[in-house]
Amino acid sequence: MSQDVIIIGGSFAGLSAAMQLARARRDVLILDTSAPRNRYAATSHGFPGQDGQSPDAITAALRAELSAYATVQIRGAEATAASRRGYGFVVSLSNGEEITGRRLILAYGVRDTLPYLPGLRERWGASVLHCPYCHGYELNRQPVGVLARNEMAMHQAMLLPDWGPTTLFTQGIFEPTQDQRQTLAKRGGIVEEVPITGLVGPAPALEAVRLADGREVLLAGLFIAPQTAPSSDLGAMLGCEKKDGPTGPYLAVDGTQATSVPGVFAAGDLASPMPNATLAAAAGVLAGGAAHRSLIFDPDLTESA
Repeated sequence: MSQDVIIIGGSFAGLSAAMQLARARRDVLILDTSAPRNRYAATSHGFPGQDGQSPDAITAALRAELSAYATVQIRGAEATAASRRGYGFVVSLSNGEEITGRRLILAYGVRDTLPYLPGLRERWGASVLHCPYCHGYELNRQPVGVLARNEMAMHQAMLLPDWGPTTLFTQGIFEPTQDQRQTLAKRGGIVEEVPITGLVGPAPALEAVRLADGREVLLAGLFIAPQTAPSSDLGAMLGCEKKDGPTGPYLAVDGTQATSVPGVFAAGDLASPMPNATLAAAAGVLAGGAAHRSLIFDPDLTESA
């Protein structure tokens, strides 16, 4: 049976989109691989009404709410291909099955590429972090560091003194200007030119970082800006336009979360230069409503694909 809307990705954005469509009594199929980007984090912070809950608990609550709507299905399946067919779309699954839908909402998120550094990966999401608004408060104003990968490190270093004494580790990759050094110093931050060679302490906690000259610098948290990329090639297969963000490419959308391909919408980290749980859920609400209106006002996708 063809669905009104197929949603690819079942985390905050995809589930929020499904809720809008469910309440319009539309047939919705959510495809989810249960590998969200936030699976490494024990808690989610800054999400109104859910502060301090685990991402799994938030997702479970959203799924429970959706279970009250008879027109919504959730399948643990991987979408491997998608294309336009007639007045809608066909999606291929990893088991060889094909399903069809009149609209698509892409909400499969992004994947992170982390720099190589001994001890870093096993601390990702716990004491090696990317967002001070999400995780900084819990560090209790203890010393924190920024691991430079590019000029974004300066932006992070300027923010972080509100959460703890901050050291910017340039790693020989980024060289702050004299003006930048002075500005950071006014915030109480310092610059360390000797590169980090390893992380110290029982993972996933962090006690210090070890430098190339043998020194150890006490830290409770190390912040990085990971490189990101869409976790699936489906957007590219469909011909959706991309934009370059500060950490990597993301799908271009308009104010309703519509992509450049008629009938295809995108929400969450996949379609934003600023990853954030609350923004992902809000974008899902927009995408779900826009997909519903598209079904009503452009039922045959008359615009060229």
